[in-house]
This record gives sequence, structure tokens and C-alpha cells, in this order.
Amino acid sequence: MVHKLPSSLLVVGSGGREHALIKSLAPSHLERTALSPAPPRLICAPGNAGIAQEVPCFPVAVDDIAGLVALAQREKIEFVVVGPEVPLALGLVDELLKAGIPAYGPKADGARLEASKIFTKQILLKYKIPTAAAGIFSEVPAALDYLRQRQAPIVIKADGLAAGKGVVVAQSLAEAEAAVHDMLAGNKFGSAGSRILIEDCLFGEETSILVVVSGRDYVILPTSQDHKRIGDGDTGPNTGGMGTYSPAEVVTPELLRRIDHEIVKPSVDAIAAEGMDFRGTLFIGIMLTPSGPSVIEYNARFGDPETQVVLPRIKTNLLTLLWAAAVGELRGFKLDVLPDYALCVVIAAKGYPDNPPKGDVITFPSVLPPQTAITHAGTAKNSAGQIVTNGGRVLGVTALAPTLREAADRAYAACEKIECASKYYRRDIGARQLNRT
Repeated sequence: MVHKLPSSLLVVGSGGREHALIKSLAPSHLERTALSPAPPRLICAPGNAGIAQEVPCFPVAVDDIAGLVALAQREKIEFVVVGPEVPLALGLVDELLKAGIPAYGPKADGARLEASKIFTKQILLKYKIPTAAAGIFSEVPAALDYLRQRQAPIVIKADGLAAGKGVVVAQSLAEAEAAVHDMLAGNKFGSAGSRILIEDCLFGEETSILVVVSGRDYVILPTSQDHKRIGDGDTGPNTGGMGTYSPAEVVTPELLRRIDHEIVKPSVDAIAAEGMDFRGTLFIGIMLTPSGPSVIEYNARFGDPETQVVLPRIKTNLLTLLWAAAVGELRGFKLDVLPDYALCVVIAAKGYPDNPPKGDVITFPSVLPPQTAITHAGTAKNSAGQIVTNGGRVLGVTALAPTLREAADRAYAACEKIECASKYYRRDIGARQLNRT
């Protein structure tokens, strides 16, 4: 039985993931129950221009751990939901718990699953969870020797946090060697690239599996499929994600049971066996290879933009789910999911993922298609009070509909009506599944 729900919440973060969380945690979305008879008070730090239109935002940076704890104490917050990876890796949840404030998200030891790709790879190999063969390197000569024994395409990953940009899928030996030099000798990702992982390239379709974890108990959320590369047809460099849809029908019920048996449960058990009391979201990136599902990566928080299509399909009170995980009462939790399809198109600024411009004024349509919402990611307000671009990924446009085609049509119709000088978006989100059907 879940304890009485908290009456005041703080969401930490400033991106599309946090805006999606706030939309699902907002009082208008939460049923009034005996556990929560009054609407919860909701605040965000630091937020963005879109979030600020919905809840009070406080200008405390995500890496200001002491400032975030002080904000939670000052505002008498009863529950903190941590969105991004940086505060998790810096130990925000550890410090909140020391202050007696419950939080959703792993402590720093659990956040290492994302903060260090090498740490994750070692756990995957130790517990025999399906994953690609790999080598670990900190010196250029040894890395180049290993490369020359493998075949392209091959994957080079910076060990640490690199905002979704520290992965190169090299199509040739020359491209792989250049990536090794950039990371280990060229300092392209700073300390995040001081050690690298070189992995065999897996082939197939990817799927994102989001799992709400509380110790050894877990709930698998609806499946989704992200589109990582910047260009149509999966071309160009990797990004943090250019769009996604849910459900990913390539993950059949039978395949999901296999993923649960071979990957999800062994992963949750391995994390617990390593001494981590993980209470948060375990994001498992999986490649569906011809020989079976294989783990590409773990993240220690909700995926972005996956969150923007998964959360709108969850009918269950989201606060009840996150609170149950945080307080260790997740066992037996039943998740109710809408049958609708959801599709999200990310609107980025031209130049992303390298040097996108900032400060371009955004004009929004006065009317959106049915069941369509705009989520803010990289936005701010200028001195004239106009909403402007403030990052690479600027907005997420999410639509729900009875079919994926209808969801895509609605999302793209809204994208066309949004005006911005540097607007860029992929035109083929969901194309794989649409072409299959």
C-alpha cells in the first residue's frame, strides 16, 4: 500500500523531459484520491520559458546541489523528481535524503550507470547480459591497435557524460581513428573522453525500454523508438534524439517478454547485487539484432524525447507511480496504459548538434490539432518578453491519435505552423513502423 502522496513537488531540470514530467504531474492531470485529496503544489528549477507558463520556476542550476537542497527546504517540498543526469551523478538525491526529503532518481552510485559507459559495460559483461564485444582504452596507440583488429563500422564512446554527443558510429577505419584521436588526444569531450569504449557495431532496429525501478521491484513502461541521427533516413551525426513514437510495434508482446527475461530482470538484479539501492528510471537502450536483443546503453533517468511520448500514454496517476518507487512500495504496482499511439517531432535549431544559434524568436500557432501538445526544451524569454531559442533541441511536438499515421499527421501539421528562423526537424519520424503497416 502506497503512503499518502506528497502535497508539494519540485521537478529539477530545464528540458523537454522535465516539461513532459510537469505536464503529467500537474494538478489537472492527477486524480483526486484518498491518498491525495488536494492538488499538489508544483515548482521547477531552473525550468524554461514553456515550463514557466505552467508552474513557478526558480533560477537554481541543475549542478548547484546545495542550492537545490536549500530551495527544497525553503519551499517545504515533500518530494523531488530529478530529471537530468548531471545532478544525479553529482549526488543530489544523496543530499536530499540526508536532509530528509524523499526523491525520485538514483543516488550517485546508481547514476554511475550513465555517468560511466565503461562501468556499465563491465556490469553487463560480469552478469552475462547480452551486449556487444568491447575494449576499454585511455591511450591512443593501444586503441588504434585494437581498432585495426576489428571491422568497420565500429562504435567509439566517450566514457563520461557528453550530453548525448559522445558516441561516434564510424563507418570506416579512418573515421574511427579520427574519433579516437579527437577523444583521447584532442580533448573533444574534456574529462568525459579521457577513457573510451570501442564496441563492435550492432545491427538492427533500436528500441528504448524505460523501467521504473525500486530495489529489485520494477515496472516496464510503454515501448518507444527514438531517432538519434540528425538527418532523414538516419543520416548524419548522432544527437540527443530528433523524435520518437510509442508503442514500438517491432517489440511484440513475445519479444518484450524475452527482453524482460534476458535483459530487464537480470539488469535490475545485477544493480542490486552490486550494492546499489536504485530508485528511479533505468533507461535501457536495446538493439534488436538478428540473434536477439542486446544492450547498447543504460541511462539513469527518463529518456528525452522518449518521455514525451511514453508519459502521455500512461493513464495511471504518474505521481503514485514515482512515489511508490521512491518509498519502496512498487511491488505489485499495476500500470494502466492508453491504447492511443503517440509521436513526437523534435524541432531543433539549424546547426545542432554542433553550433546552433540562440535568440531566434519563436511564433506559436493559436490553435493546435486535436490531442497535440508543444513541449519546451531549449527556450528562454528575451528582454522584450518573447520566447526565443536557447539550445540545440528547442521544442517537442507530441500528438496522440488512434493510429500512428494520424498521430504523425497531427504532429507535423503543428510543426509547420510554428515559425522560427532557425527551425529544423526531421520529416520521417515513425517512418519505419509506418512503412511496415
